Amino acid sequence: MSDSSSSRFGFVDFAETWNGRLAMMGFVIGLLTEVLTGQGILGQIGLG
Repeated sequence: MSDSSSSRFGFVDFAETWNGRLAMMGFVIGLLTEVLTGQGILGQIGLG
């Protein structure tokens, strides 16, 4: 099978790699936002 016909959805390496990359980006963005504003994530959305 070639890469173009293989699945990119579900629990495949391609999807898991991108899921990990996006999760790391979200964590870093959340941390930077917390440092810049002085409020936690829950405080920023009005729950804390």
